[in-house]
Parts: sequence; C-alpha cells; structure tokens
Amino acid sequence: MIADLPTSVEIREVGPRDGLQNEETIPVAERIALIDALSATGLTAIEAASFVHPKAIPPMAGSAEVMKGITRVPGVRYRALVPNERGALDALECDADELEVVMSISETHNRKNINMTPDESVQQIIELTALAHQEDTPVEAILSTAFGCAYEGDIPPTRVAQYARRVLDSGGVDGLSFGDTSGMATPRVVVELLDALEEVEIDVSLIGLHFHNTRNTGLANILVAMQRGVARFDAAIGGLGGCPYSPGATGNVATEDVVHMVEDLGATTGIELESLIRCGQLAEQLVGRQLPAQVLRSGPRTRTVDA
Repeated sequence: MIADLPTSVEIREVGPRDGLQNEETIPVAERIALIDALSATGLTAIEAASFVHPKAIPPMAGSAEVMKGITRVPGVRYRALVPNERGALDALECDADELEVVMSISETHNRKNINMTPDESVQQIIELTALAHQEDTPVEAILSTAFGCAYEGDIPPTRVAQYARRVLDSGGVDGLSFGDTSGMATPRVVVELLDALEEVEIDVSLIGLHFHNTRNTGLANILVAMQRGVARFDAAIGGLGGCPYSPGATGNVATEDVVHMVEDLGATTGIELESLIRCGQLAEQLVGRQLPAQVLRSGPRTRTVDA
C-alpha cells in the first residue's frame, strides 16, 4: 500500500459544463438528464452550468434553464462558472450553491478567454467574491494555465503561487483550483507547483486540481498530488472536455478512471462506480461518439465475465 495518502478524496464532476462546452450544443433537457443521473451516483459536487454569453460559448446557452430544471439532491453542491458581474448575478438568481471565478496565469490565454490581463482578472475576482459573499455563497478561484500554456509555453510555478496568494489575501476566495488548461502537466510539474504553493504558505486543504489527459499523464498527476496531501480533484464523465481557447487541449481526466484508481488506493470517494459507468454511457449517447474513459470500456478491475 502506498503510504501517506488521504483517506478520503472529493471528486468534483465537471462534465456538464467544462465537458459539454467543447461539444455541439446539447439540448437543455438532455443536459438536465445527465446532471440528474450524475446526482444519483454519490458525487457531492457537480459543475452544472456556465453563465457566459451564448455568443462566446454557444453550447452553454440555456444555463439558467438547466439550473432551474435539475432535480437537486441533498448533499450535492451544484456549481456554476461566472465570467463577470452579469453572470454572477444570473447564477445567484438560479440558486447556484457555489460560484467559480476564473483567470489565466498566461496573459495571452487570459486575453483570448476573457479579454483581460491577469491583474485585471484579480480585481474582478475581488469584486465578484464580495458580491457572492453578500448572498453567503462560497467562491472558488480557478487559476487556468497553471501548468503551462499552449501560447506561452512553461509557466513559472512561482508566478502561479504569487497570483494564488493575491486572490486569497485580497479576494477572500474560499478555495483555489489550478487548471491544466493546455494539458501540459506531468508529475514533475505538479510537484514543482505544490512546492511553490507551500513556499507562499497556502494550505493544502485549500487546493483543488483540474487535469486534462492530453498527454496521458492525468492519473499519474493525481497520484503524486495525493502523495502531497491534495484531496480534491476535478474530472469529467467519460473524459469529456477540452478548452475552446487552448489549441490541442483534449478531454479532462475521466471521472470513471479517477474514481477507480482512488478507491483502489484505499481512499473513499462515496461514489458508486457502476452508476457512474452508466452515466458515461449516457454521455456517449448525448454526444454521439465513443468517449476516452478506459473504465467505461473495461469496467472495474474486479469485474468478471462469463467463461
């Protein structure tokens, strides 16, 4: 048994937002059906919607209808990404349980994604967090391109840590997530970032990590992060996803694969894997193609077949 791993890990499902934003537009009713199915698996956090302008990300049109149409399950937090004040107000109106505010460490990606400099994004995070806290709604800051950028290459981990410290100290956010937007993370790069965050005294309990599986290192990245005490990871059903503003970024690490590995390592997730696999099959039906999740194809390690 690998020593010093967390005894429990939270897997946060991002397929209905981060996954589907890179697909052809899925009807609202079908997005609701996917979220409702995911809600029955034991997941405790689902990224359900993004309140961006539909011209920017057409597949996220109808997010208000999605949030109002889902069947909410007690104990599940339904999260929404918001790019600006209008989006935050709309998400709060729809009773989002948590807001996600995003910035990129890479200036090039930040300008392409939200048309701001990173410093301007820090100021916006401060304002949006204050707005959400007026409604007692928690806020997580997502720091994208934290492990590298398709436009700028390697991103110094010290720069990521400095921005993380700023949004904690000035913004008052309730948590931090570090995104592998371009799929450039490797175990070495993950360790270097966690070292930099430790240097600026950011407690591991505040850290969530969001990996893509672009270069097939997603599960290895999660394992080394768990060895450092990280216990919160994003994943997308079936391995859906990518980033419309990051060339070459393929899908997120698959929820089925992450749950399978984490549970096999002895950490609990509270998620029922066979139910999750059925959600992956539903996701494949919605997008009309085979998705890359390996456990979706093979089932769990302990599954037997008839002779």
